[in-house]
Amino acid sequence: MASTFMGLETARRGLTAQQGALYTTGNNIANANTLGYTRQRVDLQQSESFPSVGTNAPKMPGQMGTGVVAGAVVRVRETFLDTQYRSEASKLGYWENRSAALGNLETILNEPSDSGLSAAMDSFWKSLQDMAVDPQNAGARAVVRQRGIAVAETFNYLHQTVSAEKADAKNELSVAEKEINTLLSQIDQVNKQIGSIEPNGYLPNDLYDKRDGLLDELSKFANIKVSYEAPGGNALAQAEGKAIVTLVDDKGNALETLVDRDGAKQVKVNSNADDTAVQSISIGDTVVDINNFNSTGKLKSVVESYGYVDQNGELAGTFNDMLKELDNLAYTFATEFNKVHEEGLSPNEIKDGDKAISFFADSESADGSITDRNGFASRMTISQDIRNSLDNITNADPSNPTLGDATYVSKLAEIINNKYDYGNNSEQSNFRNYFEGVIGSMAVSAQEANKMAANSATLQQTVDNRRMSVSSVSLDEEMTNMIQFQQAYNASARMITVMDELLDKIINGMGVVGR
Repeated sequence: MASTFMGLETARRGLTAQQGALYTTGNNIANANTLGYTRQRVDLQQSESFPSVGTNAPKMPGQMGTGVVAGAVVRVRETFLDTQYRSEASKLGYWENRSAALGNLETILNEPSDSGLSAAMDSFWKSLQDMAVDPQNAGARAVVRQRGIAVAETFNYLHQTVSAEKADAKNELSVAEKEINTLLSQIDQVNKQIGSIEPNGYLPNDLYDKRDGLLDELSKFANIKVSYEAPGGNALAQAEGKAIVTLVDDKGNALETLVDRDGAKQVKVNSNADDTAVQSISIGDTVVDINNFNSTGKLKSVVESYGYVDQNGELAGTFNDMLKELDNLAYTFATEFNKVHEEGLSPNEIKDGDKAISFFADSESADGSITDRNGFASRMTISQDIRNSLDNITNADPSNPTLGDATYVSKLAEIINNKYDYGNNSEQSNFRNYFEGVIGSMAVSAQEANKMAANSATLQQTVDNRRMSVSSVSLDEEMTNMIQFQQAYNASARMITVMDELLDKIINGMGVVGR
């Protein structure tokens, strides 16, 4: 038979459970604006009914409830939404960085404009056409020299500025490496704290929130997969265990474990022998060739911007490709112009019979000769002969060595319309079309990166909104819960009052006959 005081105990359990639920609701309200906080709830469970099932249990037609007990305080969170969010975060990290890199290139090249390379080259061609009108005019030849200097300086500026952006990308790569290793170390430390608490029967919800925040940050740098190792000891069923973080490629195949039960591994970006591009990425003792590192994220995007060694052993990447294009254009332009210029005669050659004179030169070459394509855009200059005397500018045909041959000067001006091979297996085209192709290709890539970055941001925001609808604190909902738990608490208190009145009647009001 149930105890006389069973009703009091049932009500007491109700008071305790509802009080715990109110405390949890108050904690949710207090952390409504705390970044990374996941709302919590008390897992209310029925206490064991009376009588319990057993051979010696009292014979009753049925069982009676004995109240409620407050179980664990658990987080309200969906792992599936976390996985989706981190997947979109890695894509957003990749496309945002790529969009920024291409945007910087667009700003540097500044095409079309009145101050870019196209404008400088057009001005040079126009000055040659003006000189063709009066080849003996010293003023016209002076303009040609100055316009040639402007073209060379524009190539120098573009090459140096793109190289500076590449250097910035290298610094960004070092920062990304440090951030990744810091996050991995912090995740490992939180893992250890969680591992020391869970076996004692507690749920470290605040540590779970901190670890999830770190995993969200890490997912921006690379595509990761998170699994959990079951805790031992007296851990509760809701305990998550230690997080096992694995680096995966875009198809979900594991590349290497980043954090396991033994600790975190260090990530290191390895450069080539010249320290000009990324060769591989080390994860602990495992070395992954950069061409096999297909894990979308900010790290991959920064590597692609800075530069890497492709499967053919050549330098590739956003900035390296643009530097190559500038070198190809500058080298082809200078050498082809020099060929025609050297074949003609200048006033000094007609007068003194000097050697053929080059118009453009390599600033780092002892004799000014142009032999090395690599990096030439940064070294392009006007030959010393042209700087020394305007009479060294070609203006006559060797077959008709007379001063001021407009036909031959026009031949120099017509170089812009001739088609040439730029040394990169592309179709032959003239200078203007080739440069427009380079700019157009970069613009299309930038447009695509901007579009993908916007799409990724939208998708991530959508997933984050869904995740927040589940895990974030809603003050309206918490106020409703507060009223609900408050009224349940009041009802339990009222039940105690009723039981007190019943017991008072039994103790003081019964059995008084015959006193």
